[in-house]
Amino acid sequence: MLFYMQEWTFAQTNPSEELALMHHFSVKSGGLEFVITVREYHTPRDPAMKFFAEADRQTNQKTVPYTPCGWGRTLLEALSECVNAVHRFPYEG
Repeated sequence: MLFYMQEWTFAQTNPSEELALMHHFSVKSGGLEFVITVREYHTPRDPAMKFFAEADRQTNQKTVPYTPCGWGRTLLEALSECVNAVHRFPYEG
């Protein structure tokens, strides 16, 4: 198996910059489309949280507004957590 460092990672000069590659996905829930952005951090503060996924809109707005999100060691883990969070509460827009 070949391991290599992706070229974009060389743009970060200091870990405090928190350089991240962004991946975009969409999912429908209740007929409404949610756009999910997953950030892949080059040097995450916690190695267990290399990927962070967050939806573009809130759910549960009339009770306690909640922005679906998820963390993980892999893109799949963070994205799956976020998709599950989208379905957890209804959209009350």
